[in-house]
Amino acid sequence: MNEFFGKIGEAIVAANDFVNGIVWGPALLVLIFATGIYFGVRLGFPQFTHPLFLLKQTIVKAFKKKDDDDKAPGELSSFQAAMTSVSAIVGSGNIAGVATAIVVGGPGALFWMVIAALVGMTSKFAEIALGIKYRELAKDGSIQGGAMYYLSKGLGQKWLGILFSVLVIPFAFVISGIVDTNTIALSVQAQFGVPTIWTGVVLAALTAVIVFGGVKRIGYACAVVAPFMGGAYILAGLAIIILNIQMLPTAVVDIVHYAFTPSALAGGAVGSVFTCIRNGVARGMYSNEAGLGTAAMIHCGAKVNHPIEQAVWGPVEVFLDTVVVCTISGLAIVMSGLWQTTDLDGAELTMAAFEQLLPGQVGSYICLGAVILFGFSCLISYYTYAERAVEFIFGGGKLVVKVLWIAAIVVGSQTTLGFAWDLADTCNGLMIIPNLIGILLLSGQVVKLKREYFAEHLPQHK
Repeated sequence: MNEFFGKIGEAIVAANDFVNGIVWGPALLVLIFATGIYFGVRLGFPQFTHPLFLLKQTIVKAFKKKDDDDKAPGELSSFQAAMTSVSAIVGSGNIAGVATAIVVGGPGALFWMVIAALVGMTSKFAEIALGIKYRELAKDGSIQGGAMYYLSKGLGQKWLGILFSVLVIPFAFVISGIVDTNTIALSVQAQFGVPTIWTGVVLAALTAVIVFGGVKRIGYACAVVAPFMGGAYILAGLAIIILNIQMLPTAVVDIVHYAFTPSALAGGAVGSVFTCIRNGVARGMYSNEAGLGTAAMIHCGAKVNHPIEQAVWGPVEVFLDTVVVCTISGLAIVMSGLWQTTDLDGAELTMAAFEQLLPGQVGSYICLGAVILFGFSCLISYYTYAERAVEFIFGGGKLVVKVLWIAAIVVGSQTTLGFAWDLADTCNGLMIIPNLIGILLLSGQVVKLKREYFAEHLPQHK
C-alpha cells in the first residue's frame, strides 16, 4: 500500500515538473518582458521619466497629515493598502528566493531580476489601475476587487476570472500558509532550538487576532510592520556595503559578467544564460508580483477617487522590493563568496552572508528578525488573496477561509517544502498568463486613465 501511494506521489511530482517546465519556458519570459515594454512605451515609461512625481504622489504624500479623501470609496487609506501590498511582496522571496536564484542561476540572476523589475513596473501600474476601475461595493459595505474582476467585467469572460481565482487559492495557501510558516519555524529552531510546532501555534494565534479583525485591522498592522521591517533590513544592507566597500566593485562585475556568460558555475548549477534569466525573472516575479495580478486584490480597497491615484504605488513597490531589498540580499551573498564555497541555500545562505559581513553575530540575528517579520507580514496579507478569490467564486465564505488559514499555519510549521515550492511556482506561472493577456487587451483603458490623471497633476501633460 505504501509503495502504491509512493508511486502516486512520484507521478504527481513528475506531472507538476512537466507543467512547470512548459509554463516557465521561453514563451512566458518573452510575454513578461514584452508586456512590460509595451506598457512602458504606451505610458511613456513613467518610472524613468517621472520618478520624482511618483515618489511625491506616494511616499511623500503618505507623510502628510491628511492624504486621503474620507468620502472616497474604499476600506483602507491609500498608504495602508500600499503597505499591505508591500507586506505581501516583501517576504521569504527577498531572503530565500534571491539566494536560491543565485545558487541555481549564478550571480547574473540578480542582474536579470532587477532588469525584469524595472520593465515590470508598468505592468503593476496597469494591474492596480484596472483593479480600482472594476472594483465592486458588496452588500455589507466591503470592497471586492482584483484581477478576477477586470478579467470578468472588463473582458466579459467570467470563466477566466474563475480560473484565475481557482489558481490563487492554492498559491496563497502554499506560498504563505505553508512556506512562510515553515521558513520562520525552521529559522527559529536553528537559532534558539524552539520546536517548530510551538512557533506554528504562536504564529497561528497572532495571525488569528489580526485576520478575524477584518481587512481594516490587516491594513493597520501592515502599516506599522512593513515600514519597520523594510527599513531595518535596508539599514543592515547599507552597513554591509559600507563596511565591505572594497568587495563591492568585484561583486558588481561578477553579477554583470555571469548575466551574459554561459559558463558552468559552482554548486553544480547549470550555467546557461537561459537558466540564469529564468531563475532571475521567476524569483523576481515571485518577490515583487509585477504581472501576477495579485496587487489588484489589495489595492482595490484603497480610498481613492481615481484609479491612477493608487496605481502610482505600483512602480514604487517594485523598486523598493526588488531594486532595493532583493539587491541588498544578492550583493551580500555575492560579496561573501559563500555561493561558491558552501552548500548552503535559501534563507540559511543569506543569514550566513550577513553574519560573515557584519561584525560579531549581529548579522544572523538581523536576518532572523527579517525572516520572522517578513514572513509574518505575508501571513496576514496573503490571507486577503485567498479571501477575495473565494468570495469571487462562491459569493462568500470568509469564515471558512479564516479557519482554514489558521489551520494551514500550524500544519505549515511541520511540513517539508520541496514539492510546495514547485507547486507554488506552477500556480504562479499559470496565474501570470491570463493576467498579462487581460491587461494587454485592456491597455487602452489604462492609457486613457493615465493621461487624465497626469494631465490634472502635471502641467506639461495638459
